[in-house]
Amino acid sequence: MINSAIIGLGKMGLSHCAIINAHKDANLVAVCDTSSFMLNALKKYSGMACYTDYKKMLDENKLDCLFVASPTKYHAEMVKYALERNISVFCEKPFALKIEDAEELVKIVDEKKLVNQVGYHNRFLGTFNYLKQLIDKNLLGEIYHFTGEAYGPVVLKEKGGTWRSNSSEGGGCLYDYASHVLNLISFLVGTPNQAIGSILKRIYSKQVDDAVYSNLIMDNGLSGQLIVNWSDETYRKMSTQITVLGKKGKVVCDATECKIYLKEDCKEENLTKGWNIKYVTDLTEPVDFYLRGEEYSSQIDYFIKHVIAKNTDNVNSFKTAYETDKVIDMIKANAGRLS
Repeated sequence: MINSAIIGLGKMGLSHCAIINAHKDANLVAVCDTSSFMLNALKKYSGMACYTDYKKMLDENKLDCLFVASPTKYHAEMVKYALERNISVFCEKPFALKIEDAEELVKIVDEKKLVNQVGYHNRFLGTFNYLKQLIDKNLLGEIYHFTGEAYGPVVLKEKGGTWRSNSSEGGGCLYDYASHVLNLISFLVGTPNQAIGSILKRIYSKQVDDAVYSNLIMDNGLSGQLIVNWSDETYRKMSTQITVLGKKGKVVCDATECKIYLKEDCKEENLTKGWNIKYVTDLTEPVDFYLRGEEYSSQIDYFIKHVIAKNTDNVNSFKTAYETDKVIDMIKANAGRLS
């Protein structure tokens, strides 16, 4: 049984809190947040130690791992403080607002050999993992193009907004939404090394971008488009889709299904010529505790198993998140300014 703690009890922090608290191999001993309402409720109905000062929490408790779910601008300082005390860390995405902070954190975990993970949950979805298998087995042949898309209803009016729509706290659509897609693109087809014709578009927000458009190119010549918009009210929640085109076929994949078009039968995968559909219910392993989606429990279970085994070989490591942060910086530099 490992001892864990959480910083930040917003939407993701509370989700992690529920999953960790139900985990058979983890003991959630402490939480930290600035909301007295939230902390008072936990003090009354749980046995967790509650803090408003994360440094005090980390200093007073013997922890094996920490979950950081605070606003993005605090990630670097909180993660670094924990790592310096030899605590393994799961950090919510995006990793860091400053690329030099991300680079420093990668160096620290490499030196200290601590388990590290970032909350890009799409890597734990059955549909996207199935697409990864098809690509790795070369079922699509030579891949020549891809499209990564995400849409959702985060900012839908001129006034209002949250920390996510503050440039110094969340970083806007590029950091909060597009980072998911960029991380998924890197996982599936490789990390882009060039961005062309990038546009960071303001729709309702005054400080940050609400939409991101960019042409991405890999070092092997593979190209694709990034299309992300968090001001689209036609979606009830965030919807992410990846389309991959190859000489032998095409795949359109999202969180619920993987649609595969092949020019020839593939007996190995039980796929026929033409269109095939695989559903997430057939591709995702069951989890002990379901909340929101299997992928959220799967990523935490994966992290906890790695902490117990002291296994730093992680599919969703700080290093992979750092690569995503570098692509974000590349798109920002190419866009030059908000449109």
